[in-house]
Amino acid sequence: MKRYKLRRHGVAVAGGLAVLAIFLPASGASAATTTLHGDWAPFNRCPVESSSMLAADGNTTLAFCLASDSPSGSITLGNITVASGDVNLQAGILENTSDDSFTVISPSGGALVAAPVQIPGGLLGLICPSNIPVVSVVCSEITSSSLNAVTAAVQPAGNPSGFSLVAGLSEGVPIITVPVKIQLQNPLLGPDCYIGSNSNPILLTPENLTAPTIGGEFFDANGTPDAAGVMESIVSTGGTEGAGSAPIPGAAGCGLLGALNGIVDLKVGLPSPAGKSSFTLNKASSYFAGLASPGSDDGQLLAQYWNSAR
Repeated sequence: MKRYKLRRHGVAVAGGLAVLAIFLPASGASAATTTLHGDWAPFNRCPVESSSMLAADGNTTLAFCLASDSPSGSITLGNITVASGDVNLQAGILENTSDDSFTVISPSGGALVAAPVQIPGGLLGLICPSNIPVVSVVCSEITSSSLNAVTAAVQPAGNPSGFSLVAGLSEGVPIITVPVKIQLQNPLLGPDCYIGSNSNPILLTPENLTAPTIGGEFFDANGTPDAAGVMESIVSTGGTEGAGSAPIPGAAGCGLLGALNGIVDLKVGLPSPAGKSSFTLNKASSYFAGLASPGSDDGQLLAQYWNSAR
């Protein structure tokens, strides 16, 4: 296989999948990381040792590592807009060479890690004041900042689908469909307060808003840059990305026996129709790497090289 094979695919993936990061954060505590050398550094959570990745034969299936990071962005959910902190996406990518379709393999602990998003005004701003007795009781209990703070934690709610290489190279075309759910974390809301669920997720369809700058280089197995290296990395930087979403369902599980579901819906503006909610991801940087010349043991070599960069 020629060395330009990865570059043809890497531009599309690096230019498109970065947009997922803002909407798929997992708990940082659950995502094991490894410090890697040189050009391997961005891929410290790539699931190279998953059975699916190891089985890539370099002929019918090719294995790649994907990483993406953005320092800032914003998300609009119904009537609420909040800023996001640093977000990081990492995954393994398997390509079926017969039809150029892709399968995403998540690392242990989830594909993404993100800084918590605080809801402006906290619980006081989210549900108070209210003339509903049960809500008024909750409002009266908010006597400290810890009881008032509300964190929105966006979590995967199923496997991404519908990835398009052509869309990844284009602007204004949906690249992939991503199902997510949002947990509203606050002691008075309880542990099961969610917007969306595994059975009724929020479906996001990210796209490129502006074209990113594409570059890259070859590197040795251990991550050292080398024009004759066995690995090839594609880097995408500086693009602005985002999208709207499909309809968003109402809240569920908020407060005792769901007593606060209705007031959360009223304040946030849920259920929300398609296009009402959106996100923007600023200064996203994406990295996509694989063997420059895949062979019969593509997945096995990818894991071996990754481990040699520790």
